[in-house]
Parts: sequence; C-alpha cells; structure tokens
Amino acid sequence: MQAPTTLEQLALLVVLVLPGMTYQYLRERWRGPVSGEQQLADRVMRALTAGVALDSFYAVVLGPYLVDRYRRSGPGYGVVAEHPRAAGLWALGLFLGVPALVAAAVSWWERRGARTVYRAAPTAWDHMFGDSTQARPRFVRARLKDGTWVGGWFDARSYASGYPHAGDLFLQWSYQMNPDGSFGPPVAGTAGLYLRVENIDVLELLDPPAADARTPDA
Repeated sequence: MQAPTTLEQLALLVVLVLPGMTYQYLRERWRGPVSGEQQLADRVMRALTAGVALDSFYAVVLGPYLVDRYRRSGPGYGVVAEHPRAAGLWALGLFLGVPALVAAAVSWWERRGARTVYRAAPTAWDHMFGDSTQARPRFVRARLKDGTWVGGWFDARSYASGYPHAGDLFLQWSYQMNPDGSFGPPVAGTAGLYLRVENIDVLELLDPPAADARTPDA
C-alpha cells in the first residue's frame, strides 16, 4: 500500500479510516475482544467497515450542507482557513465524538445480555497487581515448581510487571517460610525478594492481621 503523497490524499485517508479506527479501538476497550476478531485482518476489516458505514451516514445527513459550504469557499481549503475553530470542532465530532458514541452504544448493547463481565486488565496477573483495590499492602506467598515455599511483603516499594512483559514480582521484604507454607520471621537484613511467574506453581495473597501489619498469622 502506497503512503499518501499529497494533502488531498492524506485528508481522504483520514476521512475514510479514522472514524472506523476510533470505533474499533473504543469498542474493543469497552466491550473486550471477541472470538471472531483474534486475527489482525479481521479487526482491520471491521474498522474499515465501520468507517464506511459512518462516512455513508455523514454523507446522507450532512452531505448537502458540506457540499454547499465547499462551493461557497472556492477551490482548495478556503472554508478551513476562514473558520478554523469550526472546522476543528466538526473534525472532533465526526472523527472522534460520533464513533465514540456509537462504540459506547454497541458495547452497552452487547454487554447487557452477556453472562460474564469484561475487565480491561489483559491478564489475571495484571488484575491482581494492577487494580488499586487488589494491589493494597499485603503478604504474598508462593510455592515454586520444585515445591519450595517463598514469601514476602507487598507494599509501596514493591513492584509487579504488567502486560505485555513477562510476569515478575518484587517484594520489598522477604520472610523465612516453613515447609507447610506458613510464614516464619523476616529474613535478617532482607532487601527484597524477586519472583518470576514461570517459576511459580501457586501464588496466594494474604491480608495482614489488624494487630501488626508485618506479622502474618498464616
């Protein structure tokens, strides 16, 4: 596909593509991906179809008005030069505002009969450590694939990676762990504990007891 070489070609590309891209991006963001759109080609085709539908709607509703304004302004982009703010508002509304409203309406309609709830977090790992209600200070213990238990304290100086990077976790304190997975005392001089998700068999989050937030009871 050849890139646009003139201002007219660039403007035509924006008019044809941008409304559909805006619709597709926001619909995926609010509704979530569906099984029929796992391939990039399917998603691009849906975006192009949405763009054609929106442009056709604009032509039916606003076509006579836009043609009249274009003829009065003369050749070129005189109407944009004469009314730049109005042109900007029209562009925001037609290329972003209307597609966003359509995407919101379609997403709401598809969600009303859904049996599951879509969340924007791409993985359970991101939901567990990225959501502010889930990532509050707490104890974390993990059983590694070789059967060893490790554990530590997750707080403000801890860090969890996010999608699309490989899952890993830094806990700011490390604890001695008993063979049954229960917590022992903190490791002397601990400066933290690093875990990689591919080495973990089971990971558990534990809320601290009210008495002492740094002394687990499990």
